[in-house]
Amino acid sequence: MRSGVSKEGVRYAVRRSGRAVAYCALSIGCGSRNEGRYPAGIAHFVEHTLFRGTERKSAAVISSYLDRLGGELNAYTTKEEIVLHATVLKEDLGKAARLLLELATEATFPDKEIETERGVVLDEIISYKDNPAEDVYDRFEGMLFSGTPLESPILGTQASVKKITPEMLRRFVREQFVPEKMAFTVVADIDEAKLEKQVLKLMDRLPRHDGDKGDSALPVQAILPADAFHKVVDKRHHEVNAVIGCPAPSLYETPGRLVCAMLSGILGGPASNSLLNKELREKRGWVYGIECSYTQYADSGILAIAFGCDKPNLDACLKSIEAILARLRDYPLTDRQLKAYRKQLLGQLAISSESGEAQCLSMGKSMLSWGKVLSSEETRRLLEAITPDQIQAMARRLFAPDRLSSLIYL
Repeated sequence: MRSGVSKEGVRYAVRRSGRAVAYCALSIGCGSRNEGRYPAGIAHFVEHTLFRGTERKSAAVISSYLDRLGGELNAYTTKEEIVLHATVLKEDLGKAARLLLELATEATFPDKEIETERGVVLDEIISYKDNPAEDVYDRFEGMLFSGTPLESPILGTQASVKKITPEMLRRFVREQFVPEKMAFTVVADIDEAKLEKQVLKLMDRLPRHDGDKGDSALPVQAILPADAFHKVVDKRHHEVNAVIGCPAPSLYETPGRLVCAMLSGILGGPASNSLLNKELREKRGWVYGIECSYTQYADSGILAIAFGCDKPNLDACLKSIEAILARLRDYPLTDRQLKAYRKQLLGQLAISSESGEAQCLSMGKSMLSWGKVLSSEETRRLLEAITPDQIQAMARRLFAPDRLSSLIYL
């Protein structure tokens, strides 16, 4: 793999693969937490409306540009990123890469197109509210980070999205889409030296401008844990949806974030032998699915257990989860247990790395966060250094009863 920083200030990383398909991504280090004085949801709205026209292409041309090549063009927004990415045959990589840069630097946000896309986003918000499993998590995270830039939902609200104007979109992009906050990544079956040369040549096309550092570009500050809360909302649903969680290590807490990631996998990762899945689904049959997720932000993080169950099983599920958390707090794993979980995690990471798209997107996140991409050998070494005592200490830190919060939709 080759990586570096272009003379314009864009971080980049390229990796050779053995696939006929090529992947490229442009990651911009701004998201819903950077909205500042703007209406909530503007970062997500920007992501949608970048595709609605540039100085050289109409919305209709953009929507079919890669389709005609058999490729795919997509994007997503998080609390800290907007990511544009494409999948094409390797001979069309240059076209895809140039399109991503054009969307990020030459979008025009035509008034008529903005109104059309506003309707799409408003419908997305409504449909999202009809999914209680996702809605309860969003609301839980907002409550956990109440009063901080991480509180706002990524989609915004119907009221806030209606306030967004084309000029606001243009100003947000001028402020946030600056080279120093961009990372360009490529995974393709092309010689890495040649790939690097092509990427650096592409960067020369970036327009030079200074971001207007307004309120939305204020430095990130540490987020203190909120007071624990326990809230039940009567939704009159057939199924209960619940989230239990707490603030967790940030992206830059090392080795805490790796310990937390391993603990999350042990507790409720994708494998059927995770502690929560084994007890609540496989043994008891109380839930269809239960998972533990760990999301890292620049100044905090969130570890959350999410599940759905029949109302008569709710109390039993809560008691069982508390018993499992207490066991992790009170008793360290044996070396043999940790070795097995570590091997499982490394296997899952190896399998996910086989996806060129996932690899490309992960490289972008790493370049934005640390300016480098960890090799598989480095990752293995860091994970192998984790001890049972560290896992237990993290469990005590996160799962202390006075730190855990909960939100339940009945």
